[in-house]
Amino acid sequence: MSGYYNEQPRPYPPPNQQGEAQEFYQQQPQQQAYHAQNYPPPDDGPLPPKAGETFEEQFAIEKPKFNDIWAAILWILTFLGFIAVSVLALRGYSRSEKTSGGGIYDGNAEFGLTTNTVVLFAFVLVVAWGVSLLYLLAIRTFTKQIIYISAILNVVVGIGSAAYYFYRGYYSAAIVFLIFAVLYAFCFWTWRSRIPFTVLMLRTVISVAKSYGHVFLVSLCGGFIALAFSAWFSVTLVGIYVRWTPNSSNTACREGGCSNGKVYGLIAFSVFAAFWTSEIIKNVMHVTVSGVYGGWYFSAGGSSSNSPPSHPTLGAFRRAMTYSFGSICFGSLIVSLIQMLRQAASVAQNDAAQSGDIFQYILFCIASCIISIIQWAVEFLNEYAYSYIALYGKAYFPAAKATWNLIKDRGIDALIQDCLINPVLTMGAVFVGYLCALLGYLWLEFTKPSYNERNTYTAVIMAFAFLIGLQIANVFLNPLKSGATTIFVAIAVDPQVLMSDHPDLYGHMLSVYPQIQQAVHV
Repeated sequence: MSGYYNEQPRPYPPPNQQGEAQEFYQQQPQQQAYHAQNYPPPDDGPLPPKAGETFEEQFAIEKPKFNDIWAAILWILTFLGFIAVSVLALRGYSRSEKTSGGGIYDGNAEFGLTTNTVVLFAFVLVVAWGVSLLYLLAIRTFTKQIIYISAILNVVVGIGSAAYYFYRGYYSAAIVFLIFAVLYAFCFWTWRSRIPFTVLMLRTVISVAKSYGHVFLVSLCGGFIALAFSAWFSVTLVGIYVRWTPNSSNTACREGGCSNGKVYGLIAFSVFAAFWTSEIIKNVMHVTVSGVYGGWYFSAGGSSSNSPPSHPTLGAFRRAMTYSFGSICFGSLIVSLIQMLRQAASVAQNDAAQSGDIFQYILFCIASCIISIIQWAVEFLNEYAYSYIALYGKAYFPAAKATWNLIKDRGIDALIQDCLINPVLTMGAVFVGYLCALLGYLWLEFTKPSYNERNTYTAVIMAFAFLIGLQIANVFLNPLKSGATTIFVAIAVDPQVLMSDHPDLYGHMLSVYPQIQQAVHV
């Protein structure tokens, strides 16, 4: 860490010029940095670290128990239901292969989604995984430049895609992509003053990831799991269409039970299960990485009485998959339900655009915006609650309440609002989604599958391609978001550790963000 800070050209104020915050800390003994605060600790948990060598010992839970176990049971039942639907759908798909096409150009296809769609989703998955990995490596290598690269790529690809869709006459997609491009351009212009602080925090996150724990390994493993699950979901989605679409040519319907209502219902259930499972994958990674950054903040400083815990990644992962798994399922369930509403509004918006109903298009556009704001608020709270859960092992609601109170009482909300790590990484994920959606559209245009002669499935396939790319990219980038989130939560728990154990980081914060003295109420 010190090597990175020594490379920074901007000096920070010496100790006698750092204002009231420095004067406050000069009054505190430095031998036991963590336990020397004058303000009360949180009411609902002991403050780590304790004496010990492992993560479980230093961040011990006084009365360990399996929290929110009902949510874990509900997810297990949902996942078993998804497995059952998948088995039935794929069995029916295998029986109907002759009528669902045998390759990219599905010359023998007679109804519904076909093997062409399976191959398309396979390409989408490979592109999403590959581009996400390259983007992660670019962040690791070009930490400062990636902020500008992300913004430029989003705007250029968004405008380019919109222009192409206008040229091809697909106006609904063109308008959506153009709005996103203009919005990101405006946001980046207004974010300029916050870039130096964001660069500092992102470099700190990357530096810790390189030297402590196995953050990039977590990202890579999570990416593989997300890829495998997305492939399974994509094949299941096509299998549902093939198995239960009512058509005289559908050999699977000879057993009965085919109807459009069943297709829509099973797709809705499968999408919900996929959303929920994907959120759980991301949040297990989040809790795991939060343990790594919590160990670094509280125990890796020069004046800390504890040495860094051994195997922090494995210890935090164990907690995520045992005592905290129910809480992870609970928070993920809330986000998944909101995502379902947003997806429904998006599909309805595309249908209204294709039918030329301007009133419904505007109505569903407004609904999508409102749902997006709600989703942002819930995901924001979840991120910080899960970092607290990683260190304290609390249930979901107590952790969310305690985290919110900490952030507000310590004034960390001001720091969070001025840090652009999450928006920048989200821009990167949206860029991957753009590419996947464009790939889906080009695939349909050039292969011309029989099921899409009237562009019936264009909006649906583009939406799913975008979501697949977005989800895989979010999984890849999630550990970096988790690192920044955990640092902010740790600062809220004990700002003194930042001063005493990480003076270089605090000094450079003062240099690029002097408001930290007022933002952190100590």
